[in-house]
Amino acid sequence: MHDDDAEILAIARAGFLEEAQEMLHQYEAALLVLENDPQNAEQLNAAFRAAHTIKGGAGMFGFDDVVRFTHVAETLLDALREGRKALDAECMDALLASRDQMEALLAEVGHEGGTPQEVLARAQAVSHRLMQQMGMTPETEADDSAQAPAATPVAAPSSQAWHLSLRFLADALRNGLDPLAFLRYMAGLGEIQALHLMHAEVPALDALDAEACHLWIELSFVTDKSRQEIEGVFEFAAEDSDVQILEPGSAPAAFEALAERRCGSDAAQRALLYEVWRGMGVQFEVIEVPVAGPDETAEPLPRIERRAENQPRAKGADRRSGEGDRREGGRDRRAGDDTRFIRVRADKLDALIDLIGELVIAGSGAQMVAHQGADPTTQEALQRVMALMQDTRDATLGLRMVPVGETFGRFQRVVRDVARQLGKEIELVVSGGDTEMDKSMVDAIADPLMHLVRNSMDHGLEPPEEREAAGKPRTGQLRLNAFHEAGSIVIEVGDDGRGLSRERILAKAIERQLVEADAVLSDPDIYQLIFQPGFSTAEQVTDLSGRGVGMDVVKRNIEALRGQIHLSSTPGQGACTQIRLPLTLAMIDGFLTQVGEVHYVLPLAVVSECIGVPPEVQRHPHQVSGTFNLRGEIVPWLDLARFYRCPAAATSKRSLVVVREGQGRVGLIVDRLKGEHQTVIKPLSSLFRHVKALAGATILGSGEVALVLDVNGLMNAARQHDRARAA
Repeated sequence: MHDDDAEILAIARAGFLEEAQEMLHQYEAALLVLENDPQNAEQLNAAFRAAHTIKGGAGMFGFDDVVRFTHVAETLLDALREGRKALDAECMDALLASRDQMEALLAEVGHEGGTPQEVLARAQAVSHRLMQQMGMTPETEADDSAQAPAATPVAAPSSQAWHLSLRFLADALRNGLDPLAFLRYMAGLGEIQALHLMHAEVPALDALDAEACHLWIELSFVTDKSRQEIEGVFEFAAEDSDVQILEPGSAPAAFEALAERRCGSDAAQRALLYEVWRGMGVQFEVIEVPVAGPDETAEPLPRIERRAENQPRAKGADRRSGEGDRREGGRDRRAGDDTRFIRVRADKLDALIDLIGELVIAGSGAQMVAHQGADPTTQEALQRVMALMQDTRDATLGLRMVPVGETFGRFQRVVRDVARQLGKEIELVVSGGDTEMDKSMVDAIADPLMHLVRNSMDHGLEPPEEREAAGKPRTGQLRLNAFHEAGSIVIEVGDDGRGLSRERILAKAIERQLVEADAVLSDPDIYQLIFQPGFSTAEQVTDLSGRGVGMDVVKRNIEALRGQIHLSSTPGQGACTQIRLPLTLAMIDGFLTQVGEVHYVLPLAVVSECIGVPPEVQRHPHQVSGTFNLRGEIVPWLDLARFYRCPAAATSKRSLVVVREGQGRVGLIVDRLKGEHQTVIKPLSSLFRHVKALAGATILGSGEVALVLDVNGLMNAARQHDRARAA
């Protein structure tokens, strides 16, 4: 194999493995819906299609272990579809186990030495479970295989054969299809009794495109499979082929319609096609039908008149022909939908976003130069460029935005399995799944969310008997919710379980010397102790103290994303963990301010308004923080110059920027307001990781560095400063 061929094959294999992961997700999602709605035929078909897709793709690449195992799962699903088997709890457990085993087998493909024996052993065990659901045992299977030779089925008379006409389109080879693989796969479903390769449309050698496909195959196929199963063989090639299937005993009109589809009005080609069919055992007579027109010397147009007399006319043959046309049209429509989506490597998308970021910085510098030059024409032109640049930035960032429901969907299986393991009845309620956030953040929060979900099920929700004794429904409710708020995305994990035990948490914190015994703490402060390193309960308790295990890691991971995590609880009614994250880690609309000689950027989405410094604040020139009256609302304020101990600018007109912090508001006093600024966030080095109030840095058009403020982190730092000063 040439290096180019090997590279193409490797790319195609990687594409299949990626698609297989999507099919596994669809397979699992369909099964979980079926568990609660066993009569849902649509989901049953979806699970069957997913398994069939995996099996077919694996067969094309020679992944025999995957094909053999998936075939057993597919057979069980087919029995469910035909009503030969009822879907019960044991059957569902076996099917879900098959999903995990498919993933394990796919993970081993391409490795040197083949699939490890322990993986094959697990696959065989799960395969036996699947066969037992169909009333089969490994022993009977072995007996059957011993009695029946491993050969193709005995040939049936030609009248019992299906007729297939396969036309692979010009781009089939370019799109990675191997027509021979489909024929190999068909050999496992029955016997190809006759096959003829049509070469009428193959161009001359000097006009031949080596990458174009000109295959046209007519074949006779004997099998006991259904039409749907035969059509399923070519499901992968739906966009790159024209497959026509005629059932055994099809009427002459069906063959005539097929000849019309393949040859049109080309009499010579049609005569050749009839000759091929006659050699394959299709029996008919040809009569001469004059071609319409004044030319009496025109060649007669052959037409199929009748089959052999002992072959009955199939009912609805004309209707099936029409259905074939509609199916072809359906493939065209699907092709139109599929062309709206393309796969792009994540590193290429990251490189594009980096370039857009550098373009934004360069644009800011050009805008500054234009203002200094005071040329109205240049300023107007640059303003238009900056507007287009902002639209380009938003569109580019939108490429990375995906629904958070993709992550939420993973927990359906987790909740089901953990609930069965713990002997609890738990209902997962998901809302806000269409809320979008950056793809990199979706991946990053998967593990923290998994930990929170498991903790809620293990320590928060009570067993059914305990819930009934407390006057609650036997089934506990676990909630996952997501929504946008003030330029952030908020994700909530809640339950209606026991709630957090304030006294238990405080006692454990005092025992582990995390707080002083006489400390007076509010409920939120006590709940935050759960996130302290070292706060855990090694003993098994039925209280909520067990929620502390590993929560410090959860908080650390969330803060690494410039996020915040908070706990709230009502004893006896449940607890809720709220995670607040920025929408993106790359670029934001910012509001530029200056304090002394330092520039600070606030996310524009959290800025509420800008006002002059209120008189009651001016009366305390040496205070770092305090409160003021904002139209009847008492709002805290923080002087950034005094907080960061830097000299204020020599100006008498300072400003107060009112920003949103969680559900409340806070005022930040700055020296100057510089206006809106497209901000490209650059991460700070590890040297500044301990500075919680900063989300990163950015480069201004002048080349100066501005610091991006994290409002939640800033206020937490200010509160810690106040507590330390009070102590």
